[in-house]
Amino acid sequence: MNPLEPLVTTDPLRMGGTPVFAGTRVPVKTLFDHLVDANGLEVFLDDFPTVTREQALAVIKIAGETVVANASAA
Repeated sequence: MNPLEPLVTTDPLRMGGTPVFAGTRVPVKTLFDHLVDANGLEVFLDDFPTVTREQALAVIKIAGETVVANASAA
């Protein structure tokens, strides 16, 4: 089972297949760009009101779990 399935969708006919938040045209990468640029979650949610807080937090959680699960030993 893909944990991103209900959160992220791709469609070659929508945004050229770019992964977007389900039910929106907002690329998931945009969330991470906001966080890296220190704009924060609140700014992202204000800029993209079609994405729910729950969607954004779930994607951040899964991304963090993926990084930890795939970390290599030093």
